[in-house]
Amino acid sequence: MTSLEQAKAIVKVMDSKKAKDIKLVEIKELSSLGDYFVIASASNTTQVKAIADEVEDEMTKLGIEPNRVEGRQSAQWILLDYYDVMVHIFLEESRNFYNLERLWSDAPQVDISELLTKN
Repeated sequence: MTSLEQAKAIVKVMDSKKAKDIKLVEIKELSSLGDYFVIASASNTTQVKAIADEVEDEMTKLGIEPNRVEGRQSAQWILLDYYDVMVHIFLEESRNFYNLERLWSDAPQVDISELLTKN
């Protein structure tokens, strides 16, 4: 599975858990951190944790385990590090504060519209 395929699979999982404002950002030409960021928001800490749990469960089914997980305790911002794909799940207020999209504004966004449910 390529890093793009993995990132798209994560987008689908997040969408199924009603994550908000999902973005897929390609960082591979700009950083050695990885190839992609998947960024999404949730309305409350319970939903942040639920999205993170579902991503972990579904990736485990594919034989993919995270390198590390950060932020689960506070659930304001959970980071799932899958080496080439970094998953950021934010509480809405935290996402607005950290504004990763602005920090990585030079990175192209991948069109994921075909992966999202039409709600």
